[in-house]
Amino acid sequence: MKAWVVDEYGPFKTALAWKDMPDPVLESPQSIIIEVDAAGVNFPDILFVQGEYQMKPEVPFVPGLEAVGTVIEVGPDAKFAIGDRVAATGIGAFAEKMTAFDFLCFKIPEGMNNVDAAALRIIYSTSHMAIKYKAQMKEGETLLVHGGAGGVGTSAIQVGKALGGTVIATATGDRDIQVCLDTGADHVIDWKNEDIVKRVKELTLGQGADVIYDPVGGDAFDASTHCINFEGRLLVIGFASGRIPEIRANMILNKNMSVSGFFWTNYLIKRPDLVDIYQEEVNEMYLAGKYKPVVSAELPITSLIDALDTIMNKGSYGKIVLVND
Repeated sequence: MKAWVVDEYGPFKTALAWKDMPDPVLESPQSIIIEVDAAGVNFPDILFVQGEYQMKPEVPFVPGLEAVGTVIEVGPDAKFAIGDRVAATGIGAFAEKMTAFDFLCFKIPEGMNNVDAAALRIIYSTSHMAIKYKAQMKEGETLLVHGGAGGVGTSAIQVGKALGGTVIATATGDRDIQVCLDTGADHVIDWKNEDIVKRVKELTLGQGADVIYDPVGGDAFDASTHCINFEGRLLVIGFASGRIPEIRANMILNKNMSVSGFFWTNYLIKRPDLVDIYQEEVNEMYLAGKYKPVVSAELPITSLIDALDTIMNKGSYGKIVLVND
């Protein structure tokens, strides 16, 4: 088969090579092999290639965290059957074939196409679980979403609206601001030209946001600590800005706020039962038309480097999906 391979960690433009590789093999009695039809591209893919992610697979490896395809081989104890359409999570998506543990996969329901399924798994599971399960957001509350035009950002906007909340997003530039509005945000703050803290306070009549969803870190996190409501919940999703922020414990005490990390991959390993429950909810919301992945580009899988370059240079919005011909 053909696959993108990392032989040594480094910049993705030089570390990645599209080349022949042996077909994958079953890794356990509960594993499956799929023929990949589509694969979602995520910012963490860049970190994996560079060796900067929380987990570092041994080289050589095939990157890519989420794939959609048809099951072509199953282990003796696998829960799927040959011919099933599944979405798989795990290393190895940027290839023509991929092996995965079946507990990291879900069967794609009728009515969900391959591109949407590839765009749905990580970002919608992350946003849905983080906002509904971790933050316990209620109807009528205000959700502040940083990086609203990105993959997790657009999904978080839709989750907030589906839960009956008012959604404020941060973005910059006409295109990204419009993406947030088109996705359902009630208000968008241009973080380059407006004061986030001041605008959130104005939009919430001085109260602040009840739930804050932060995949950006850095200055966005700092602003969040000053515009969060009493008993507000600040969700730490990632650090796309590149700066890992810090907070003084007295701020947490004085505001009676909660600061929670949400690393979805940990739930895959430690609470797969929860992941399955909330994935079913995501599927239902998709089929009901309430969750619709924002896909800015569909590219051939051979264009992975171009896709990563677009993400790195903030040229994309929503999600980029790669497809195998």
